[in-house]
Amino acid sequence: MRRRTVLTVPFAVALAGAAARPAAAAGAPASSATAASPAARALAGRVEELLGQLTLDEKISLLHQWQPAIPRLGMKAFRTGTEALHGLAWLGPATVFPQAVGLGSTWNPELIEQVGSAVGDEVRGLQHERPPGWGLNVWSPTVQLLRDPRWGRNEEGYSEDPYLTGVISTAYAKGLSGGDPDHLKTAPLVKHFLANNNEIRRDQTSSDIRPRIYREYEEPAYKAAISADAACGVMTAYNLVNGRPCTVTDLNGSVRTWTDRALMNVTDAWAPNNLPATGSQKYFDTLAEADAAILKAGLDSFTTDDANPANTVAAVNTALKEGLLAESDIDTAVRHILDIRFRLGEFDEGGGPYGHIGKSVIDSPEHRRLARRAATEAVVLLKNEGGALPLEARGLRKVAVLGPLADTLYADWYSGELPYKVTPLAGIRKRLGAGATVTSSEGVDRIALKNAATGAYVTAGTGAAGAALKETTGEPGETAHFDLFGWGQGVVTLRSAANGKVVGLRDADGGGPEGNQFFNDQEQPNGWFVSQLFKLEEQSDGTVLLRYSGYENWFGEEVYLRARPADGVLVLGPAAGASRYTREVVRDGTQEAVALARDADRVVVVVGSMPFINSRETDDREDMGLAETQSALIKAVLAANPDTVVVVENSYPTTLTWEQEHVPALVWTTHAGQETGTALADILFGDADPSGRLTQTWYRTEDDLPSILEYDNIKYERTYQYFKGEVLYPFGHGLSYTTFRYGRPKAVRGGIEVAVTNTGRRTGTEVVQLYTRQRSSRVKQPLKKLQAFRKLTLKPGQTRTVTLPLSRDALAHWDVTRSRWVVERSTYEIMVGSSAGDIRGRTTLDIEGETVPPRDLSRTTRAENFDDYEGVRLVDETKPRGTAVGAESARAWLLFADADLRSGARRLTARVAKESAGDGAVEVRLGAPDGRLAGRATVASTGSRYTYQEVTATLSGAARRQDVCLVFTEGVRLATFSLR
Repeated sequence: MRRRTVLTVPFAVALAGAAARPAAAAGAPASSATAASPAARALAGRVEELLGQLTLDEKISLLHQWQPAIPRLGMKAFRTGTEALHGLAWLGPATVFPQAVGLGSTWNPELIEQVGSAVGDEVRGLQHERPPGWGLNVWSPTVQLLRDPRWGRNEEGYSEDPYLTGVISTAYAKGLSGGDPDHLKTAPLVKHFLANNNEIRRDQTSSDIRPRIYREYEEPAYKAAISADAACGVMTAYNLVNGRPCTVTDLNGSVRTWTDRALMNVTDAWAPNNLPATGSQKYFDTLAEADAAILKAGLDSFTTDDANPANTVAAVNTALKEGLLAESDIDTAVRHILDIRFRLGEFDEGGGPYGHIGKSVIDSPEHRRLARRAATEAVVLLKNEGGALPLEARGLRKVAVLGPLADTLYADWYSGELPYKVTPLAGIRKRLGAGATVTSSEGVDRIALKNAATGAYVTAGTGAAGAALKETTGEPGETAHFDLFGWGQGVVTLRSAANGKVVGLRDADGGGPEGNQFFNDQEQPNGWFVSQLFKLEEQSDGTVLLRYSGYENWFGEEVYLRARPADGVLVLGPAAGASRYTREVVRDGTQEAVALARDADRVVVVVGSMPFINSRETDDREDMGLAETQSALIKAVLAANPDTVVVVENSYPTTLTWEQEHVPALVWTTHAGQETGTALADILFGDADPSGRLTQTWYRTEDDLPSILEYDNIKYERTYQYFKGEVLYPFGHGLSYTTFRYGRPKAVRGGIEVAVTNTGRRTGTEVVQLYTRQRSSRVKQPLKKLQAFRKLTLKPGQTRTVTLPLSRDALAHWDVTRSRWVVERSTYEIMVGSSAGDIRGRTTLDIEGETVPPRDLSRTTRAENFDDYEGVRLVDETKPRGTAVGAESARAWLLFADADLRSGARRLTARVAKESAGDGAVEVRLGAPDGRLAGRATVASTGSRYTYQEVTATLSGAARRQDVCLVFTEGVRLATFSLR
């Protein structure tokens, strides 16, 4: 029988600590005392003094990303936006840590703070050189929640859970900023605010975020690092939220209320240009209107037009002349910018407390060790059947390391340049030393492409620079050989055997298809448009067409390779003139791998993604499985040698259903940086216990997910909090090489106490996770909700009792009937375990909270505060602020549950708009959308979506306590209503 605890008094506030819950429901910002300190007051005085010395033109010049020097005041040039997602990026060799999703998988905020501090040091390391693109304002961490594993930028976030995301992002930002309340090592920004988890049409799609989703799910992820004064502002997202572009979403009423410190908020790159009539969003007529709205919304810096500020300066000046802005609006933004620059030490002797840091910190021995530790703790053991892992190095005679990622490390768009590479093959070879033979094959085919009509072969150049691909007659040998890498859905890359370089498109001569040639000169697929992609399209006669499949197609139609008649150089053109090739297999990669597997004692197959190909910024995933060629390789190798371990190295959950059923051991890691191979060897051979845990639900199929554009986790049952189906791996999942026993959890002052014992024979690490579930509620509640966690390392037989912090406020949810947080009177289930799907101990708490009263619809009620809906979109009530509900179908409806109509409501009064011509209607129905009609109001066209009118209707029979539905017709926008 479970222990039942009755709790009639509030918990003590959760103990402070790296893994303590960020206060989601608290009203006061965490930093209020700091902001009122003598140092903060002195800083404000310095800012005001410098602001007073700037001319209006100088102030306007500071609003652009590239802020010019002002020599007369001793101000150097300043730039916002150094990329530092998992290391210093785009500025040469630097320590590369695991991708952000891998950092999250460590579940170790103390470690992540150290990583952030190291990255901050490396950003500072270039301060004396100040290369182009460098600056002390860093655009990291990314805190968008990973609610949909198909999102192209999944690698950039930490978790699908707001609490875990808040903890990890706060730790990383604290490391970046230095943790000093008065000085900044760097000035990190969290991005991208708000609710952006789709790349498809990302500058045109609108995310519907109703109040509960915003308050309970979205806001905590962004709020955590800012309310802790670890981050210094936000970058707004490209998308719209509730019909309003994020670039002009009101930050003064949201983000700036989370702290008393000055924040410097910035737009995303080129986003201001989306707003006017000439852009994709067409939200304003002119750029002047748009830029004025941006500043009034609480942003301070325009990231647009690269290094050219002319358009921004002209638009702001026009806005001033037209009365859209006052100089005080400019002063507000510049005040925020100067505050950050002062705190960075720019105007202090020697550059402040961090001014001494030099370039020697970049890729230092200490940072290399930290990179190895982070990569090791990011590894997740998904499956381990029959003790397949760890591998026993002693006695191993021969190991085969196979697969397309066995001997390579890939960078991503926001990676730094790897200073060195320890591949999985290199890591395993080093670990085994001379005592064992390690063989390897990438398991990919080496092919030649022969023109079926002429007999000429496609050839590449030798040497590092390669050459333009062309058709050559005769027997060209190795220059005609290409390694064929499959990345799924038919997409392949070609690597020249002549020089080991990847083939990509280059505009060699300028203009038109004839000028676009292909060179074997790239280390890996890369670039914003990733021009190294092809598809080999099978034809009925057995030949193939070589179709260009890069991310950018300049020609308006599908284009194919063909030999230019004059010189045989391959150029692009329509399918009608494409060269037809026979594909000759020079080496069968699968058979080579199988032969090595048969001859090995143990096999490690390393498969996964290429970050520039398999989803990335601007490109969402459509297929959640492994590439077909990789799946086939695993099956063939496993058939040849059942002692096979599979390592999956990618940036997101993958539908490994066959592999989970058949492969003895599965290991997952993200692209983990320069020490990937060392970390994998540490885990595979048991030198470290696997301590990584999944930060997302791994679904069995993409069919378990709604459209990527559906943002309502509650209604569409997304993430571990609401998904009711069978999962492949649950949130928080990860195995150890030992076993753990949990004691019975009990409530103590400050949280929940539980004893954990290592019951195995090896030292191991467990991530103890605390979840809650509210058993009864007025509204649909999460199935589970992560409230705290603790990472423990225990020796065999060792027991530790830990207290997982839990406050009464953490049990609150957003009450839409009164627009405030509420802790309901209910029984709350307390669950501790090693994942959301592996609960080891339970107890219950009876909380003497509130009983939410029935709705009082006689008061003016915002339409967005509904309980259920169909056929509607959330839309912008006005351009500056407010959310209305727009009907998208002939009978759209909103349900307002448990309304107390008392002795009877006699009149509907609604504030509505209707841009389209003709009349619409709003109906009041009782009990259900098709329930009894109580009244109907006619809505005439207002000619504008932003012009509202008040309509009324007489009601009959609207009495007692019951659900009320508003049913309204397509084109009607409903802002508020009342039933009196």
